[in-house]
Amino acid sequence: MSPVSVHRLPLHATAQTAFDWHARPGAFERLSPPWRRTQVIARTGGITDGARIELDAGFPIGRWSLEHFGHVPGRMFCDRQITGPFARWEHTHAFTDDQEAPGQGMLEDRVDWALPLAPLTSIARGHVQSELERLFAWRHRVTTLDLDDLARRPSSPGSIAVTGSSGMIGSALCAYLSTQGFTVRRLVRRPARSADEISWDPARGVLDPASLEAVDSVIHLAGAGLADAPWTDARKRELVQSRVDGTRTLARALAEARGRCRTLVSASAVGLYGDRGEEWLEESSGPGTGFLAELATAWEAAAAPAEAAGVRVTHPRIGIVLWPQGGALAELLVPFRLGAGGPLGSGRPWWAWVTLPDLVSMLVFAATHESMRGPFHAVAPQPVRMRDLAHTIGRVISRPSFLSAPSFALRALLGREMADAILLSGQRLGASVLERNGYRFRDPELEPAMRTLFGRGPASEGSEPIE
Repeated sequence: MSPVSVHRLPLHATAQTAFDWHARPGAFERLSPPWRRTQVIARTGGITDGARIELDAGFPIGRWSLEHFGHVPGRMFCDRQITGPFARWEHTHAFTDDQEAPGQGMLEDRVDWALPLAPLTSIARGHVQSELERLFAWRHRVTTLDLDDLARRPSSPGSIAVTGSSGMIGSALCAYLSTQGFTVRRLVRRPARSADEISWDPARGVLDPASLEAVDSVIHLAGAGLADAPWTDARKRELVQSRVDGTRTLARALAEARGRCRTLVSASAVGLYGDRGEEWLEESSGPGTGFLAELATAWEAAAAPAEAAGVRVTHPRIGIVLWPQGGALAELLVPFRLGAGGPLGSGRPWWAWVTLPDLVSMLVFAATHESMRGPFHAVAPQPVRMRDLAHTIGRVISRPSFLSAPSFALRALLGREMADAILLSGQRLGASVLERNGYRFRDPELEPAMRTLFGRGPASEGSEPIE
């Protein structure tokens, strides 16, 4: 008899609300686990009968084509494998209301699957079952937290425009906004191809103010990657232009727009403080010295035209973003997976960190709460020393974490200025503004957060494998 895996999640929401969340664009991206790189190759339709999605799920799954069927609005939808690694795969998502508790419900994920050469694959079957438990622990956590956020949103979430929407943070943000019911408008550096795009050219200072009149808020993330290339003089000019000139273009357009857009969430970075050693920093602390500090200070100042025109402006000073598929954590993982992981330099600097799901939620919190004004630290409540982050990574993924990377080697590789600013300096700070304004952290503690990101925590309550 082939295995059937059943995973049940009690919902603090109605079946219809949970079903609608799953039906919105971005739900698949929200539910994809961060420890496995899964790329959508092609997609037609949503979750209705006949809709298809083709994935590249990496080794050992590879290409995987799925088709939806069994769609019952508000109650159920299913997907089955067309081509892929399984001999059979059918996944039923069923939503029911609790008749004795109004406003409560149940989500049941039922997967009927079989492997090729089933009589010879008992060990592989155990591995697949374990992976399913990891997968649904992640999916159910995301579903619970996102539905909790949705319950606190206004009935008409409105429209939010996003710059930098193709980057790691921007892509995750757009998926979150869409599943929360917002209308998402992406600012793109080419002619707009659809109604959900707004064309702009930040390098030339071109953005039609009228294009912003139908949105409620703008979340501005665009900017060249700080660690993508050595800091030559030309690269520094590019970093300044992409952040300062782009922000100035956006702020001027918002100042001239005559519509309803009255909020700008304009990204910044904790690098504004420079290397401050053991000093505890608040949002009111002054900027430090060095290129990054000067860049971030100018970056924030470029939003002044919008603020002068009455737009509510807030600056999330973003720390080290933790996500296994990109950014700093992905780079740190490379030596760990080779058995050569450990602290950078002395390991003593404080690193203010935040998980990608928490950061995305913070950005939307800032956009939708009138009390959020000026700078705020977009980080977890407590920073950690770099060596503690390294040792936590090692524990979570079961790899050695004692081989430190000497400061002189990092400086030789990246250049002294870049290595000192990005890898060997630190900021000791918390998230006092977010805390005062009632933000609910998804990942307040480092080790539980890392275990969640790598699927190394306990399985979700209610997960029930059935043979």
